[in-house]
Amino acid sequence: MKLIIVALYVVSIAYVHLRGRVRHKLGRQLSDHSSFLAPVNCFLYLFSKLPSRPYLSPSDFPDLSPLQEHWEDIREEGRKLMQAGEIKRSDEYNDVGFNSFFKSGWKRFYLKWYGDSHPSAMKLCPRTTELLQSIGSVKAAMFAELPAGSKLVRHRDPYAGSYRYHLGLDTPNDPGCYISVDGESYHWRDGEPVMFDETYIHYAENTTQHNRIILFCDIERPMKYRWAAAFNRWFSRNVMAAAGSPNDVGDRTGGLNRAFTHLYKIRLRGKALKKRNRKLYYLEKWGIFAGLAAIFLLI
Repeated sequence: MKLIIVALYVVSIAYVHLRGRVRHKLGRQLSDHSSFLAPVNCFLYLFSKLPSRPYLSPSDFPDLSPLQEHWEDIREEGRKLMQAGEIKRSDEYNDVGFNSFFKSGWKRFYLKWYGDSHPSAMKLCPRTTELLQSIGSVKAAMFAELPAGSKLVRHRDPYAGSYRYHLGLDTPNDPGCYISVDGESYHWRDGEPVMFDETYIHYAENTTQHNRIILFCDIERPMKYRWAAAFNRWFSRNVMAAAGSPNDVGDRTGGLNRAFTHLYKIRLRGKALKKRNRKLYYLEKWGIFAGLAAIFLLI
């Protein structure tokens, strides 16, 4: 049975790796967080109602139309947040999902994360949170800022239970400020939505002299069957919610991020070792993975 589980895991990782035209190097993929959720994601791909492709049509999600209809109201609240310095990087190691993006300039203000709206968002962005709360398919949302000269490195998000929705609010409206998903580029425009599958490798860059603010949402992936949709919602509610990160002390911090605060000290040690001795770093890294696999097989 254990060998069957291992075989299914290996096949799932292979599918995730080979899916799409753009791929990580094999070593990067094996240690990437998307590999740990590969069996779950393959289940979600298998029973997904929409075809597998990098970009999807926003028209396939008509329940999101109120966001586009009221995009100027949302933009106004986003601008006020930016001016008040509320769209920012985290000052602590309590954002496991996006921690690595802060060093390249990306900033965010959470509106909700796989649960209720953040109290800080309801206070500072009442109109936006009202709109989001009226749309059941929106599982997570934030204002995301990409200042001039900033970028997001190539990555794939770990969980396939959602699609990513971006609504341009205050953008350069220029091809120099763009996102590339599986090798296909799109540049943000004010008042225009774009929908894509964030489990394809993607990256973003703002090479212009102007800031970019968008509304960033995770939208529940439509599934073919009710039982598949029920599993997706259960996983979102019990696992993804654990990655919740606060804007301020009044917001909830998920269990995964509470642990991340302590575990990141190990990560910092690893970074220091990698800088001093790359061979020893990779030897230790793959030794840990091999040890965990051995423990699993022996239990």
